[in-house]
Amino acid sequence: MKSELIKKEGYSVTFEMAIDAVEFDKAIDKAYNKTKSRYNIAGFRKGKAPRKIIELNYGKGVFFNDALDILLPEVYPVAVEELKLEVVSQPDIDIKEIKDDGGLVLAVMVDVKPEFTIENYFGVDVEKVDSTVTDEMIDEELNALLEKQSRMVTVESPVENGNVAVIDFAGTLDGVPFEGGTSEGYSLEVGSGTFIPGFEEQLVGKSTGDEFDVNVTFPEDYPAEELAGKPVVFKVKINEVKVKELPELDDSFAQDTTEFESLEELKNDIRTKKQEEADQNAKSEMRNKVVEKVAEGVEIDIPNSMVEAQLDRQLQDINMQLSYQGWSLEKFAELSGQSIEDIREARRDEAKAMVKHALIVEKIVELEKVEATDEDIEKDLENFAKMYQIEIDKIKSSIGDAEKENIADRIRTEKAVDLLLEKANLI
Repeated sequence: MKSELIKKEGYSVTFEMAIDAVEFDKAIDKAYNKTKSRYNIAGFRKGKAPRKIIELNYGKGVFFNDALDILLPEVYPVAVEELKLEVVSQPDIDIKEIKDDGGLVLAVMVDVKPEFTIENYFGVDVEKVDSTVTDEMIDEELNALLEKQSRMVTVESPVENGNVAVIDFAGTLDGVPFEGGTSEGYSLEVGSGTFIPGFEEQLVGKSTGDEFDVNVTFPEDYPAEELAGKPVVFKVKINEVKVKELPELDDSFAQDTTEFESLEELKNDIRTKKQEEADQNAKSEMRNKVVEKVAEGVEIDIPNSMVEAQLDRQLQDINMQLSYQGWSLEKFAELSGQSIEDIREARRDEAKAMVKHALIVEKIVELEKVEATDEDIEKDLENFAKMYQIEIDKIKSSIGDAEKENIADRIRTEKAVDLLLEKANLI
């Protein structure tokens, strides 16, 4: 096989692969042996007809497509390597010529990584992200811990906002019960806005045992059309009134619910973890900002194939996240009144920016000769093992060269962005 670069315009490349007759005939023979059972030839058992007989009956090119399917995975990567192409798209391949001697010439069109120049990427202005942990943040975390230890206590006092009223209710429209309008023993947090506007407010001040009517009107945009904008009446009975009781926030609380001996120790631990989280989030945000800032001064003609591939990955990620909640992308699109294509197009600008940023960081890795050392990879594997509580030796034995290269590529990317941030002017 011989390869020849025919044309390069921007990121679009055309090249040819010349397959000699012997090489192509071997592929045809493989295709014949693979597919001969498909053909029925009079006088031969199925799958036993010679290649020449099948070609006489079905045409000389009967095995060409299957032969190319066999041949292309062998010759295409070789041609790409010979021509030193960084291909970013699926190839568009046509048969340009079938020679008299049985050889053929294939014309191939592909997109390659775009060429661009980048200058002055060090010293860009980046807004510093505040990572201060406030007392209010600590209080929020403590309140969340208190909420987890809270309990509901029945009281004899009238309903107030924030109480839970255990109620029976039966709704009617023009005196006729409607679907979904009746329930018994329903626990409603008053003031939560769970029910239609006006309902919960009419429970305030009522006491256990009270029976009364609640008059409300459904919103005009209510999903059930037969109820939208309609006045209804609910007959309501208060069965029970409950309030949330929180434990005292003191040393005893810390001792009973955590590994700490005092409230002060608990607060210090919360502050330490919050600070680590805040610092990490701030650094992550600034890392994004510095790449965005560098990208502002760089022009790249990005192949649409790279954007489409990025969109594919984003939609796959969305679909996976939805699947964890028992949903699918198709169902989400249906319920949100969008098509999958709408969802895809809404993310096109973001996808294009992500591709541009990745190309820029890759270029900086090249220009600055950023490396991922064996020690870097070892540390990364150790962190992974610690995070997921897996023995490091098991991880090492389960990954191959391809996985190691992926890890190394990620480390080089992280180091390049960290270098940009280190050299940036934080304002």
